[in-house]
Amino acid sequence: MIPETLPSPFVIRHLGVQEYETVWREMREFTDARNSETADEIWLVQHPPVYTQGQAGKPEHLLNPQSVPVVASDRGGQVTYHGPGQLVVYPLLNLKRLTFGVRDLVTLLEEAVIQFLAGYGIEAAAKPDAPGVYVQGKKIASLGLRVRRGCSYHGLAINIAMDLKPFLNINPCGYQGLEMTQLSEWVSEDLQVGDIAEEFLQILVHTLTTQKQQLLPKEKK
Repeated sequence: MIPETLPSPFVIRHLGVQEYETVWREMREFTDARNSETADEIWLVQHPPVYTQGQAGKPEHLLNPQSVPVVASDRGGQVTYHGPGQLVVYPLLNLKRLTFGVRDLVTLLEEAVIQFLAGYGIEAAAKPDAPGVYVQGKKIASLGLRVRRGCSYHGLAINIAMDLKPFLNINPCGYQGLEMTQLSEWVSEDLQVGDIAEEFLQILVHTLTTQKQQLLPKEKK
């Protein structure tokens, strides 16, 4: 993984298409090895088809996985699907150093997606009782985090231009009958995940950086 330089406090890694378990292992290893001085990173990736169960995942929400592998993960939340055409974003952040709570990070990730979709003229919203981002009641972005040693890993999956049919074989995020949607259903242009990744990244970095500046202690006069 070769870091790319952006005018931001984060190391950005574009991983291409990689197996879910490989990236999950590397996230855990990075989190376990980091110290108080380790730079925060944001990883962007696509995964081959896979269902992932969160720590609270219930087997009854996995209806008919067929030939798609199922991975029991250590993130929060229930079952979801990853596949090509979906942008997966992993913020590996020292929350103590950023003075973010877990709820703060969830809100910031959701807000970044909402702002990103607004750039395409799409009105989206978050739900306080069901993390993620929704367009007209359909879920377009799923979210699941793990915080370990005060640092976050796992993250966010935004449906861009993918095959949504595998979602029909699960209760997405534990909600029976929840409909999924994706960006390609709301815009007419040809969408490439690589281009989308750069667009979303700029919004995410701005959102996290601005919030960090707002939370920094003010100097005493």
